[in-house]
Amino acid sequence: MTATGAQAIGLDVGGTKTAAIRVTVEGGVLARRTLPTPANDMQATLDTMVEVARAVIAPEVRAIGIGAAGLVEKDTGRLTFAPNLAWRNVPLAQHLWDALGLPTLADNDANAAAWGEFRLGAAAGHRHVLFAGAGTGIGGGIIIDGQLLRGAHGFAGEIGHIIVDPDGPLCGCGNHGCWEQFASGHAISRAGREAARQHPQSMIARRCGGDPAQVTGPIVSEAARAGDPVARGILAAVGRSLGEGLAGLANVLDPDIVVVGGGAAAAGNLLMEPARAAFVSSIEAAAHRPRVPLVTASLGNDAGAIGAAMMALETLT
Repeated sequence: MTATGAQAIGLDVGGTKTAAIRVTVEGGVLARRTLPTPANDMQATLDTMVEVARAVIAPEVRAIGIGAAGLVEKDTGRLTFAPNLAWRNVPLAQHLWDALGLPTLADNDANAAAWGEFRLGAAAGHRHVLFAGAGTGIGGGIIIDGQLLRGAHGFAGEIGHIIVDPDGPLCGCGNHGCWEQFASGHAISRAGREAARQHPQSMIARRCGGDPAQVTGPIVSEAARAGDPVARGILAAVGRSLGEGLAGLANVLDPDIVVVGGGAAAAGNLLMEPARAAFVSSIEAAAHRPRVPLVTASLGNDAGAIGAAMMALETLT
């Protein structure tokens, strides 16, 4: 049982930033530190992880949890493969344990975010949860009867890499046409770049200074919120793909709630309303089963770090 007053540090290690949060056993955030991730240099990334953790450490900290984008072995805390980063066979948990002398576990970042939302966020009170982190790609976390589904090796939940079009775009995992290529921030930015090339006078093109290569998902979302019909059409199309995929997963898993987090979800209802409509129209026998709410994550960008910290407290102390 976790001691009263115990604290943990949660790290969320992504391709652009590495965040550390110190939390109480009740999930209250006490301190935070964020630094850019030197994504092309794994040793520098490990050093950054130690730096942000040291910046928030306190005598009450009993454990460290890490959420990282990629395949993380459940028994060793080793990151074996990251589909959108050049990281292979990295002993994440052992490195932090050696550097800071605190018990450390590592898990997939979407698993950590799913656990954060389950324990303290939008999925609190639910026992069967499907979490989709729609950022650059799509990560997944699956909770069945209150337990995180990790699979035989810890690699369960890689929902973004279901192939939906074998002739589709090349994915960071090496396959073509993965679902995340059509329903993530990467899909929004790719469609935005194409729109800027085809419509050089459009709001999207103006917001990127006339250089289509500079279009990002946030630029498309900003243009959509400003009323640009091309940008709104992009978000609607990506939202439909997101909802259709989530419906297929709901048919398999039968969750009682679906939570969408990640940067793409920051587009709000311009993305989520088309996703909800597609979800309802695509799920099997919608009129003959209990309604499954499709909601946005409530912990925002903190979900992964908070979830990793809660995992560490509950598992290691």
